[in-house]
Amino acid sequence: MDFEAIPGVGEKTATRLADLDDPERALREGDVAAIARAPGISEGRAARIARGAIRAEHDDPGGFLGTDRTRELYRDALALLQDRTVTDYGARRLETLYPSAVRSRIDEVRAFAADAMARDPDAAVLDALAAVEPLEEPGDVRVRDRCLATSDAETYARAQEVIPEVSVELVDDARNLSELARGYSTVIALDEAFAGVDLDGDVRVQPDALDDPAAVVPERVLTFFARNRDSLRAAARVHRHADLDPPCDLDALEDALDRLDEDGTVRGDDELDRLGTAVDDLDAAVSTAESVANDRLREAIEEKDVTIEGSDLLSLVERGAGVDSLLQRELADEYADAVAAARDHLVDALQLTDTAAIARRAFPDEPTFPVTRDEDVVSRLREELTAARDRRATRLKREVAGDLADAREDARALVDAALDLDVELAVARFAGDFDCTMPELGGAGVAIEGGRSPLLDVAFEDLEPVDYDVTGVTILSGVNSGGKTSTLDLVALVVLLAHMGLPVPADRARVERVTALHYHAKTQGTLDAGAFESTLREFGGLVTGVGDGGGEGAGDTGDGGGTEDDRGAGTLVLVDELESITEPGASAKIVAGILEALHERGATAVFVSHLAREIRETADFTVQIDGIQALGLEDGELRVNRSPVKGQLARSTPELIVEKLADGDGADEEQGFYNQLLDKFD
Repeated sequence: MDFEAIPGVGEKTATRLADLDDPERALREGDVAAIARAPGISEGRAARIARGAIRAEHDDPGGFLGTDRTRELYRDALALLQDRTVTDYGARRLETLYPSAVRSRIDEVRAFAADAMARDPDAAVLDALAAVEPLEEPGDVRVRDRCLATSDAETYARAQEVIPEVSVELVDDARNLSELARGYSTVIALDEAFAGVDLDGDVRVQPDALDDPAAVVPERVLTFFARNRDSLRAAARVHRHADLDPPCDLDALEDALDRLDEDGTVRGDDELDRLGTAVDDLDAAVSTAESVANDRLREAIEEKDVTIEGSDLLSLVERGAGVDSLLQRELADEYADAVAAARDHLVDALQLTDTAAIARRAFPDEPTFPVTRDEDVVSRLREELTAARDRRATRLKREVAGDLADAREDARALVDAALDLDVELAVARFAGDFDCTMPELGGAGVAIEGGRSPLLDVAFEDLEPVDYDVTGVTILSGVNSGGKTSTLDLVALVVLLAHMGLPVPADRARVERVTALHYHAKTQGTLDAGAFESTLREFGGLVTGVGDGGGEGAGDTGDGGGTEDDRGAGTLVLVDELESITEPGASAKIVAGILEALHERGATAVFVSHLAREIRETADFTVQIDGIQALGLEDGELRVNRSPVKGQLARSTPELIVEKLADGDGADEEQGFYNQLLDKFD
């Protein structure tokens, strides 16, 4: 696939896309999550790229949304679907759905929608989906307790590229390695030449280390799973509640996640916990041990009667001896007991094992008062404990990372499946909320049974179902507020959704497959000369661009026949009260002329107009007029049959009022006046 052939994809973006795992699949399937993993590509842009790639895949020229009103309705319809997603990803993924004239694209989405409508939007699944997010790829992992070492410049450069999370050092000989080992818990030598050399510290010779980065830096794997564990756990719950077939063992994955802290540290290991506590509590434990020794020694001194003969005192003074000598002579046993207590406390408090011998040297045998630690020994103990802790942590990290390393792609598949389910459930909820059905594609015109538009500002369950079957060029008449515009909106919505491959809000529907939908909304007020001319030019381009429309009806019965790249014929035109653009007399002539041109080309069009009679009289062909019939006035309220009646001009509100007055019981002269007015409507 030529990535730069996709609309909106330049050279830099194409390079980023090429670095993805199987980018062609992601683009072909509209996998927004996978596309968004490319550097610098947001989910919003990923959706636009995916939409462009889908168009390219189906050789779809676009252009179905022919007017601002059509585009507005598409956005409204899309919003209804997006409102039923739980995740931001689901809302973005739905943006890859668009109305198309290409049968292969429509059928692709129809198959998806049919499967989606069979889904059960269970509350437990929706609740679990709320915590699912696309997986994050950590880019800030840095490991400072180990390093790589090599004497080869090429190996040095490759190591920096392959394992950027750790420092890479150039060394000349084994002595340099030993020096590095004093600053790092572990040094991994990449040169075979160092094998068999006796080295101090934890120095490992692993010439193949660069072939298995996860073994050197298990944090790379662990941080990925730690950062994404909430999403992974939620995705696992989604799979269980929705009874999806998971790509991995969910119990094993959850057990591994339970062993990780938020920062990727392995938890649940008693020995690691012991070493970590020992490092953290070392200074406090040493201070307490000093206090134990000094308290015991002070108590012994206070209880001891020491008698020094003059000659002994003179001898001590002449030798420059101090209290230490006196302690050694008179309180040697008591000092030994105090130091032993300090040592035991330190070993017991930190639960030391292998390093207990070092800890005992922290308090010297030579008597002093007060008893003080040997800072060099304490530092050595800290180094040993820290190194032991880090080695233990690294070993555990390698073990858990080894369990998880091969599960990385399965984890992505687990989350992606949950996110895709959100998209399916949105379609299922849309279909359920608005009593939708999959429309039949083919034939001529549009036929709707029991249609209700969810875009109206009325509770959906309170809407009156509408039946409407329209072919060819038709004028839709009706009283003010009788539902003409909402009927036009319903037709447009059904056509849009059908060409998106989605279910429509109707009991049954059949839709002609067309190349474009042009819906012209009602103009507010009479246009000035310039705007009027612009409007006529727009209709001029529309009329001359409409195909002959003759090939669609007979050959396409909606059973999936036809080649994959065949397209709908002609344009469906919906116009709401075009007469408002200028004076009524001129408007009737202009609308009649437009209808004539559309009729000659076999187009399907519905024009809402209050000038139906005038237009029919002006047109040079018999114009089909349908009417949304008013049933009468009841307590001042208009009662209307919302389903247009074929071939009947709708009566106007003034006519209904005059008729009501004519049927009244007023004076004969007054009633005669009303009847005279009523005759004018015939």
